[in-house]
Amino acid sequence: MGMFTSINIASTGMAAERLRTDVISDNIANASTTRTQDGGAFKKSSVILTPVSNQNPQWNHPFTPSALDNGPGKGVKVLEIVKDTTQGKLVYDPDHPDAIKSGPHKGYVEYPNVNIVEEMVNLIAASRAYEANATVIDGAKDMFTAALNISK
Repeated sequence: MGMFTSINIASTGMAAERLRTDVISDNIANASTTRTQDGGAFKKSSVILTPVSNQNPQWNHPFTPSALDNGPGKGVKVLEIVKDTTQGKLVYDPDHPDAIKSGPHKGYVEYPNVNIVEEMVNLIAASRAYEANATVIDGAKDMFTAALNISK
């Protein structure tokens, strides 16, 4: 394991959590958007993360046999950003410009499927994960500094 491996791993986590924070912020900002450029109500997005691996992408448990162990991790990367296609809340408001014009939901307005409380919890979790990765980088930096000071 190289000297800067822990910093590289933590930096991938910081980049992933920053993107996750941006996506969550976009969800919160559009929590009441009933009309998008694509048409219809805003649909919330989620970030899917995957481990960075040159071999088997599955997570290894501490009890994995040594023959199947891929060694230390290499960080995370964003696999994709997906839209949640579930229907949002329907509110009856026939005078609204975005009200459904025909069909069984005539007169209803579809609001985004964004739950503000859930998004705030996700935002706090992303923020804490970002802070944890920053702490790893600070710890590695302090360890390297201490190792250099031993030789003085």
